[in-house]
Amino acid sequence: MKIQLEYADTFWRRFCGLMFRKQLPPGQGLLLAPCNGVHMCFMRFAIDAIFIDKDYRVLKIAPNLRPWLGIAYCHKAWGVVEVAAGEAEGINIGDIMA
Repeated sequence: MKIQLEYADTFWRRFCGLMFRKQLPPGQGLLLAPCNGVHMCFMRFAIDAIFIDKDYRVLKIAPNLRPWLGIAYCHKAWGVVEVAAGEAEGINIGDIMA
């Protein structure tokens, strides 16, 4: 599956992330970089968090993080791709997100 990415590459864009959005359309995601952890405070919908290295290789997938409850971290990650819950299905550890 191809994911169209929006980049959050400044402090403010990473800080805001998806916090105040109502949804994320299918096939779209937000790349937070540099970043190796996410929280679900102020979120309105569940997401899958895909942790990647600088080569866009998938290191970890945290599926179905729930609003206000979820938190995920990957020490070795360079970035995190956030997609709507279920969108990471079919993506595996070691895949390259290009």
